[in-house]
Amino acid sequence: MTRARKPFAIYAITKHGVALGARLATGLARAELYASQRVFALAPGGTTPLALPMGPVLVDRFPTYDCHIFLISVGAVVRMIAPLLRDKKQDPAVICVDDAARFAICVLSGHVGRGNAFTSRVADLLGATPVITTASDVRGTLTVDILGRELGWVLDDPDRNVTLGCAAVVNAAPVAFVQECGEPNFWPIDAALPEGVSYETSLEAIDPERYEILLVATDRQFGASLPRHWEKAVVYRPKTLVIGLGCDKNTPPDLVARGVDRVLEQHGLSRMSVRSIASVDQKAAEPAFLALSASRAWPLVTHSAEVLDAVPGIENPSQTVKRYVGTRSVAEAACLLSAGAAQLLVPKQSYTEPGAERSMTVAVARVPHAPRGRR
Repeated sequence: MTRARKPFAIYAITKHGVALGARLATGLARAELYASQRVFALAPGGTTPLALPMGPVLVDRFPTYDCHIFLISVGAVVRMIAPLLRDKKQDPAVICVDDAARFAICVLSGHVGRGNAFTSRVADLLGATPVITTASDVRGTLTVDILGRELGWVLDDPDRNVTLGCAAVVNAAPVAFVQECGEPNFWPIDAALPEGVSYETSLEAIDPERYEILLVATDRQFGASLPRHWEKAVVYRPKTLVIGLGCDKNTPPDLVARGVDRVLEQHGLSRMSVRSIASVDQKAAEPAFLALSASRAWPLVTHSAEVLDAVPGIENPSQTVKRYVGTRSVAEAACLLSAGAAQLLVPKQSYTEPGAERSMTVAVARVPHAPRGRR
């Protein structure tokens, strides 16, 4: 199991560095300050002694923090961290600050590791000039590798077409941003999209040959149905799907998980876009639902039978369900209500397996979105 990283480590080896480090440790939540023995007496309480040379110390500490802030020259830091680097998806952010706090320099993991954002915070605290060299930030264009991250979007495949997408956007090549779902404020609402980027709302409506790359926000699986589009696509998965669930008491957790996966697969929907699962209050402690929620980090949301019974948009009401549960719909009503949707994306589907003697129902609703410029 991967342990959670601590947020900030700050390293100081000069008296001016210790003073700067103390300011940063105060301004950055849960930051830990390390000071070399020569200047340790000048450091505030709670500082950790730092043995020199630092190389052996960093071997253990480098993977345990989100961000390392060195009040040390860039050259020295580069030599120390070079043997510790793995890849951009794992490496922590590294920031260097000069002894006079004139510059805060992002050295490593500017995007994925949030180094650019951390650098701006450090610069603000010290009154320094932030030095950020990633092309998309300097040019004020889309950051392809972390687009929508603050909204909960995730890349379908972090290794697929991302480098090509970054290059296309930075070079203002023809790029289509295709938004089929998700929040419209992936880019400031009041700002035009960057040069070269056009905005579309449907994959089927565009000719992929017109573009160098497609940036696609969707909860659909389209590799088989639109292979030419898929070949050029960087795919983002917003959290837009709510799965409504009903089941017999004590339905096996594995059956419920397989039933959900089958319905998503049959309807070409991505598990990565599931926001939550939903049901009636009587199922709040259903072991299979709790297991699914825990194993996939999908929050379980439940509603009273009375509220569910009044939800509009139900396509398959059941008087039998109402007699036993108090609502004419569980799965359909629960996902509609939780998603804030007016209509179902997938109406109620039943699922069971031979010999199980238990069954479940699944329905899916999509969280509505307002396309940019059409709110």
